[in-house]
Amino acid sequence: MKLVHVVGARPNFMKIAPIMRVASRHDDVEQVLVHTGQHYDKNMSKCFFEELGIREPNVNLEVGSGFHGEQTAEIMKRFEKFIIDKGADIVVVVGDVNSTIACGLVAAKLHIPLAHVEAGLRSFDRRMPEEINRILTDAISDYLFTPAEEANINLKKEGIPEEKIHFVGDIMIDTLIWEMERTPDIDKPPFGDLETGKYAVLTLHRPSNVDHKQTFKGIFEALNTIAKEIKIVFPAHPRTRKRIEEFNIEFDRENIKVIDPLSYRDFLRLYKNSKFVLTDSGSIQQETTYLNILCLTIRENTERPFTITRGTNILVGVKPEIIIEESLKIVKDKRKKSKGMPLWDGKTADRIVKIIYEKL
Repeated sequence: MKLVHVVGARPNFMKIAPIMRVASRHDDVEQVLVHTGQHYDKNMSKCFFEELGIREPNVNLEVGSGFHGEQTAEIMKRFEKFIIDKGADIVVVVGDVNSTIACGLVAAKLHIPLAHVEAGLRSFDRRMPEEINRILTDAISDYLFTPAEEANINLKKEGIPEEKIHFVGDIMIDTLIWEMERTPDIDKPPFGDLETGKYAVLTLHRPSNVDHKQTFKGIFEALNTIAKEIKIVFPAHPRTRKRIEEFNIEFDRENIKVIDPLSYRDFLRLYKNSKFVLTDSGSIQQETTYLNILCLTIRENTERPFTITRGTNILVGVKPEIIIEESLKIVKDKRKKSKGMPLWDGKTADRIVKIIYEKL
């Protein structure tokens, strides 16, 4: 059996790695890892793959950046040539990037079984490109592997046959557990000047937050107020840093510590030992819920509402006064505890591979 795994960006590797590790236990399974090159990341060194326990990609399609339509079309064009030449018994895609839908469409049109990991997530906001990618990928997939029961409900409402839907748990928790077991000094922050539980962590990268001057300025107004009460550590993406300079954003440079992006293990140590996290990321909502760390999501919606109803996530939107209010509650030791999530046990990849192996 030939499994072709598709990744388009650094976070995709974190999701595909557990599946590859489990599938490698089967001698009769050939695995091919295809990187579309949708995002280039200089941090993806040989060490990065060694930490994940997987090899480097077999092929990089080197698509690069571009407008959504242009990039999606180029990925399809190059992936189709690759698949026709090399073949596949099943294509596995993860998440919701352009590579996910592009390679999914190629597989579906060539009548190759398609598996989507993290299926069924919905923000119900079609202004988000990722939401379009999720809906369309799920519509053409043969195996829909969901992280939570709410995702199953979404898929059934959209008319997906029940036999295609498989509730397997969250694949990112597999990676989180794997890395925690292998990260030295996991219970210490990565920097000596930080004290456990005495700082907050910030991540911001979504265009809806950082590309709109007034929104971005408003968020930093809130952060300046919060930083008077607790230090904030901000691993900033180069693009976000560029916007800070372009919009002339003023901030408390003493108490808001802007640093370069970290490796996964250093970032894990950073947020695991923090008081709370402010973010507009998706996967951090899941990881903080698993670790029982409070998370304030700076977005108007989330495709992971179960992290709110059963986890430690609080949706605060982008209004400065709400971000400040909820942050200061946490500083004063308000707690929201995770109720636990079914099947978030580090064995999601085992369930995925078992289903694929038995079906094919």
